[in-house]
Amino acid sequence: MNQFLFYAQIIISVILIILIAVQQKGTALGSAFGGSGTGEFYSSKRGAQKRLHHATIIATTLFLILGVVNILF
Repeated sequence: MNQFLFYAQIIISVILIILIAVQQKGTALGSAFGGSGTGEFYSSKRGAQKRLHHATIIATTLFLILGVVNILF
């Protein structure tokens, strides 16, 4: 079981790195894929941005839980 927790934590950490790398504060997903950052204004999270934000929170929570469980067992 300890090996499973170890590999699960590695997988979650890679997913978390990808989720954080895709997010860029204030510029939305447009600049991550080639949009310009000049002349744009900050808007609220909608659609894919909101899902990405929630996925990041879930992945962070799972990573922390797996870390604690890995220490205990």
